[in-house]
Amino acid sequence: MSQRLGVRKTYKLFINGAFARSESGRSYEVTSPSDDSVTNAVRASRKDLRDAVKAARSSWAKWSQMTAYNRGQILYRVAEMMEARRAELVDEVMRAEGNGAEEQVDTAIDTWIWYAGWTDKLSQTMGNSNSVGGPYFNITTPEPTGVVGIVAPQLPSLAGLVERLAPVLCGSNVAVAVASEPHPLPSIALAECLATADVPPGVVNILTGYSSELVPVLAAHGDVDAIDVTGVAERDLADVERAAANNVKRIVRAGEQRSPYEVTAFMEMKTVWHPQGP
Repeated sequence: MSQRLGVRKTYKLFINGAFARSESGRSYEVTSPSDDSVTNAVRASRKDLRDAVKAARSSWAKWSQMTAYNRGQILYRVAEMMEARRAELVDEVMRAEGNGAEEQVDTAIDTWIWYAGWTDKLSQTMGNSNSVGGPYFNITTPEPTGVVGIVAPQLPSLAGLVERLAPVLCGSNVAVAVASEPHPLPSIALAECLATADVPPGVVNILTGYSSELVPVLAAHGDVDAIDVTGVAERDLADVERAAANNVKRIVRAGEQRSPYEVTAFMEMKTVWHPQGP
């Protein structure tokens, strides 16, 4: 029997639950830590980003109306899928960044589990029954903001994206994420886990490409309600914040550790006044 040829993997965008090539047909070279060519990744266009935002907006109603328990089960399922494909994820991170791949993958899996446990506890923990001087109740509860744009950290490529994406989904929001430009492959491997974890189409959209091309469009898009600027380079931060401010977009940066406040940073606090009765 002749030796068979290996099947080379094609890395694509993840939009509306499907893996698609860019409408522009463009790609860019991905290199290893030793500067060797690894493969080509899709270079998303501005139209691809707009399509991703449209998909996210269409999915928000379904995702936000699920029970908190159901959302938690889905996020936990993502962790299960990553655990099942742990060796593949480690290999992708190793090719992208070199050492520390196993620790990074374990951190990413643990992050999903941590935030999955918070989905049905946010209202009780972060909400409040306020003391008022009158014959009525005053109750504050967190509600999702909507479509969140995420600029993923350049490093670590996998754990960095998960640490920003998990709290967004935990709080019933949907996401359009721009993956690490030099290390996009682990993000697409993550998308393959999301696609098999019961996450509804459009809830998570992941784009690879040039940050300089995609991030300004994400920040200025009128149908994006909040933007996580954790992965924005310091030299570009003022311009991105200015573009986001022009349409009153919420701007979020990562905290120092996992926290329910990382979730409520992407949420609104709704206060309801209700009479106590006769």
